[in-house]
Amino acid sequence: MTVICWFRRVLRLDDHPALVAAAAQGAVIPLVILDPAEAQAAPASAQRQAMALPRLEAALHSRHSRLIVRRGDPAQVLEDIARQTGASHVHTTEGFPFASDDGLEAACQRGGAELCLHPPADLVGRGAVRTGSGGIYKVFSPYWKAVRQQDIAPPLDAPRLSSPEDWPASDGTDWPEARAAMDWGWDVLAPQIRAGEDAALDRLEEFLDAGLEGYKPDRDLPWKEATSALSDALAVGEISPRRIWARAAPGLHEGRQGIEAFLSELCWREFARELMHDFPAMDRRCWREEWDRFPWRSDNGDAEAWRQGRTGIAMVDAGMRELYATGRMHNRVRMITASYLTKHLLTDWRVGLDWFRHCLTDWDAASNAMNWQWVAGCGPDASPYFRIFNPDTQGEKFDGKARYRDHWLKGEGARLFAAAAPRSWSVTDDRPEPALSLAQGRARALEANERLKS
Repeated sequence: MTVICWFRRVLRLDDHPALVAAAAQGAVIPLVILDPAEAQAAPASAQRQAMALPRLEAALHSRHSRLIVRRGDPAQVLEDIARQTGASHVHTTEGFPFASDDGLEAACQRGGAELCLHPPADLVGRGAVRTGSGGIYKVFSPYWKAVRQQDIAPPLDAPRLSSPEDWPASDGTDWPEARAAMDWGWDVLAPQIRAGEDAALDRLEEFLDAGLEGYKPDRDLPWKEATSALSDALAVGEISPRRIWARAAPGLHEGRQGIEAFLSELCWREFARELMHDFPAMDRRCWREEWDRFPWRSDNGDAEAWRQGRTGIAMVDAGMRELYATGRMHNRVRMITASYLTKHLLTDWRVGLDWFRHCLTDWDAASNAMNWQWVAGCGPDASPYFRIFNPDTQGEKFDGKARYRDHWLKGEGARLFAAAAPRSWSVTDDRPEPALSLAQGRARALEANERLKS
């Protein structure tokens, strides 16, 4: 029989449960759906996926298969292609936490196929790790300890694929809606992206061979390339957490320096997914209900200056420029910029969450939501609201020689940002004056927090 495997944000052949199940059932039509709505909501992530497609296509060709790409609403595409091919089943990965599965089963049935949803190849399944009372962990440290005690399933090898007698038409790997949404930024981002499953596996090996020992002491230094740089590959599914664990976990028993910190960061992503599974509205509502009364400002002119990297605060502006020009931002700087928006500028964390979703090539719905709520003080295991990062102090501590700030404010990074930014931003070399001093912003934030508590 003929079956469809929808590569739904899992752009690899290795450790792909839906693909393994499809291959065991019949001749496989590999399918990718490019949703215009997704391109509009998360254009940088969409570009990152689009640039992975030629590599996925080549990998399938090497196995005497093909990649079929269709553009449109996923439910309508599934109905149409199931009917056109006579496929008996559609195998794919559960949409959570990226998109709803609502309507997909009915659409497949209208096309004459049965929808089969498979869990992602995460370290542990949702709900598999519970507290002694049967609830979810709301604090990361005990969650990480519990995961360490689990038997992590080994990754699945890429299956042998058989082909259908007739192939349906493909729209090609270009994603015009993502190009349009990215505007000037597409051509700036493209040369910086290392796409493809093979590239992700190579990056993992490079990091384990040469970067692991320096990971723990140097990962907070934004000017230094001290991380694995695998977050974007994880976000679009070019590599699975289980594959990373299988390759790196032996280092735990060998006592390799940095391995515990690295794997705990991989688990932090799992923690976010567990929390969002329990609270699907985590990207829209405060985890702690009492924070609904906090006097957040809605979108405002200060937030627009923050988006454009012209707050006048060097560390914040450098980070926001890096974000727009590269689709990435160093994790330490993410905390600094988020703290500045939600505390010094008293702006709703959802304003920042939406902008990060727009700009990040490694956008992950659960991680983005949990991290913003963590910084804002309204989430589980959150940083206390009174912990207000001073961007200048943070800059001196983690960028003492201003290498990161200089790069993005007056070096090659500044030129890259100017090339990527919308022309309406009118980027210049002039540094604006801050809307308010850091001391004034801190005092205002603490006053708002006291009002909330009273």
